[in-house]
Amino acid sequence: MANIPIGTKGEERLLVTGEVAIDFLGVENARVLSTPNLIQHLEMTARNSIKPLLEPGLDTVGTHVNVAHLAATPMGMSVTFRSEVLSVNDRRVNFKVEAFDEKEKIAEGTHERAVVDIPRFATRLAAKAATVAKS
Repeated sequence: MANIPIGTKGEERLLVTGEVAIDFLGVENARVLSTPNLIQHLEMTARNSIKPLLEPGLDTVGTHVNVAHLAATPMGMSVTFRSEVLSVNDRRVNFKVEAFDEKEKIAEGTHERAVVDIPRFATRLAAKAATVAKS
């Protein structure tokens, strides 16, 4: 499988733009990094931190997210996403995740990812999709 050391860290940055900000409040000044985009970037930071350690043909999929969105980040600010491997149990990798904007911590929590064999995973998904009646 892979040797994923406890303590492996990842860090990525994002500029908050209209593409990742909520827009349903109706006021341009109230547009902030959306929670779904925050979580997506925390997940990808965790994934990208261990992807180079995996054998060819393996990747990870998210299986659990427990994140508190602590503060709003307005458009134009940068956000730093961080992950750290807390534990590895067979195919399950558990991370501490955090995000900070230019002023404060905006999120914290944990995230679990499962290591998958991509061809086997794709085969299982195709078999599952084939069980759905076509209309």
